[in-house]
Amino acid sequence: MATRVGPTKVGIVGYGKIAQDQHVPSIEGNPHFELAATVSRSGNGHPGVPCFASHTDMLREVKDLGAISICTPPSVRYAIARDCLEAGLPCLLEKPPGVTLGEVEELAKLAEAKGLTLFTTWHAQHNPAVTAAAEALKGKSVAAMRITWREDVRKWHPGQAWIWEPGGFGVFDPGINAFSIATRIFPGTLWLKEAELLYPGNKQSPIAARLALSGSAATGDIAAEFDWRHSGGEAWDIEVRTSDGGTILLSEGGSKLSVDGKPVASQGLGEYPDIYREFAELLDGKKSHVDVAPLRLCAEAFLLGRRTMVEPFED
Repeated sequence: MATRVGPTKVGIVGYGKIAQDQHVPSIEGNPHFELAATVSRSGNGHPGVPCFASHTDMLREVKDLGAISICTPPSVRYAIARDCLEAGLPCLLEKPPGVTLGEVEELAKLAEAKGLTLFTTWHAQHNPAVTAAAEALKGKSVAAMRITWREDVRKWHPGQAWIWEPGGFGVFDPGINAFSIATRIFPGTLWLKEAELLYPGNKQSPIAARLALSGSAATGDIAAEFDWRHSGGEAWDIEVRTSDGGTILLSEGGSKLSVDGKPVASQGLGEYPDIYREFAELLDGKKSHVDVAPLRLCAEAFLLGRRTMVEPFED
C-alpha cells in the first residue's frame, strides 16, 4: 500500500448544495484530505479556496491536485470525469455516476488503464443501519419487499429545471437512492419485471413510478413506489419479510433499522464522512469501486416502463 505524504488535495467540480452541505464538511473533517479548489459556473466558491468557472481552468491552473470530486448534474459527469482521469487524477462521482451504463463502463476502463481510482458513490449505502440490514439478510430468501419513496419535489429540488429534462432522471433522482439501498441489502441480484412511469404533461421525466421487481433470492413479490407529489413529510422506507418469518424495516432513508419489530442501534461516521473514509482507502490501495446496480435498475425501468400522462407540473 502506498504511503501518504501529507493530505490529498481535492478539487470539487460542481459547487452546489450537496457539495457545500456534505462534501466540504467531510473533506475538512478528514485529515487525509484538503480542499484545494472548487468549480462553480456562478463564481461562488468556498471561502479561502480558488474558484474556477470550468474544470479545464482548474486543471490548468492548480498543479498539485490529488483527486477530484464531481458533484455536477449527471448529464455532464462523463466528460468532466474523462478529462480529469486523462489528466492523471482519481475521481469520486456523486450519484448517479452517469446518465448511461456505457458512460460508467468507459470511465472504469479508462481508470483501470491509467492505474487510477474511480469511486462511484451511493451515499445511502453508507448509513450504518444499511450495513446492518445487509448482514441480517445475508443468506436468506425474501418472501416480500416493499419500497416506498415519497417526497415533495418543491422542497428538495426547487427550481432545478434539469431534473425534468432527458437525462435528469425525474423521480428516479431520489428513487435511485432507494435502489442503492435495495441492491446493497438484497441477498442476490435484483431486476425489473414491469413499471408504470407517470409523466406530467409538460415534462420529459417522470414525477412518479410504480415498479415490480424480482430477484435471485426472492420467493414473493417485490414492489416499489416513487412519488414526488407527496407533502406533509417524507416517506423513505424499505420493508422486508424473509421466508423464515423475520421482518426488517429500514426507515428515514436507511438511517433507522428495526429487526422483527425491535429497533437496532447502529453507529458509524455518517454517510459522507464514511464515503471519504472509503475514498482514502481506495486511493491508498490504488483501487476502484464501481457499482452500477442502482443505475441499471433505473435503466430497466425506463426500458420497460409504460408511460402514463398526468397533470402538468409547475414549480
